[in-house]
Amino acid sequence: MSQRPIGSPRPSVSAVVEMSALIELLEVVWERGRDTAGAPPVSSAQARVLFLVDGNDRLNLRELGRLLEAAPPSVSRLCDRLQAVGFLERHPGADDRREVLLTLSPAGRAYLEGLRARRQEVLAEAMAQMPEASRAALATGLADFCAAVTKPLRLPSSESFSSRTA
Repeated sequence: MSQRPIGSPRPSVSAVVEMSALIELLEVVWERGRDTAGAPPVSSAQARVLFLVDGNDRLNLRELGRLLEAAPPSVSRLCDRLQAVGFLERHPGADDRREVLLTLSPAGRAYLEGLRARRQEVLAEAMAQMPEASRAALATGLADFCAAVTKPLRLPSSESFSSRTA
């Protein structure tokens, strides 16, 4: 199948195949990075929880479940494990004490910082082998891709939380 013209609403098949191959390689790199962490290792699902909590203010258990597309008991167990290793804190909501707000603990934040640093080192080594023009094109394309992917992972503004009813 031939590439679609620039501006086409559908990505080319080859770009999707290349992105899939990249994701598979990154999963291997990410697993290695997580295994070399000095702190207790976390599962892939637990790492997703840490990244989502870090990236979203005022995240509660229900919204986390929605973002993970997971059942409430599964989400609660993930959070239980992260709280047990000291990476996650739970706080009652200010307006509704039944609401449980999630935040990273200082240890959880430090774990993510270390994990991100190790991942960036591996990526920097690989990218150093690429021509400058390819690195620039990759940076531009990845910035656009990240914006498209992260948009649905962002929660509503804080005003919408205060207007909710139980």
